[in-house]
Amino acid sequence: MVEYYLQLNSVFGSLADATRRDILKRVAKKELSVGEIAKPYRLTFAAISKHLMVLEKAKLIVKRREGKQQYVQLAPAQLKNAADYLANYQKLWEGRLDSLEQYLLTLKTHGKQSSKQYKNRR
Repeated sequence: MVEYYLQLNSVFGSLADATRRDILKRVAKKELSVGEIAKPYRLTFAAISKHLMVLEKAKLIVKRREGKQQYVQLAPAQLKNAADYLANYQKLWEGRLDSLEQYLLTLKTHGKQSSKQYKNRR
């Protein structure tokens, strides 16, 4: 269980950076070489390599070598684990927000009735 939470920490830590999220979005569409990944960013190749290492350590991407080229593709299993984890909170908050909505509707309805009763007494 501890390993599960350590892996989730790694995933969410990786996703905290906008560049890494963008890299993931791009490799989710198709496998890219490291050079193709680095091209649109105004970062050094070393900085891109560090981002890729973080993503790889979090098991969000997989690299493969073909000759001198390294290719990167999405490894969706860890994203599914993170989504499953967040789904628990989604259910919790949807239930709470639904209850709040019902409560506010009740207040609104009772508030209108109270003000009508008040006006009728005058």
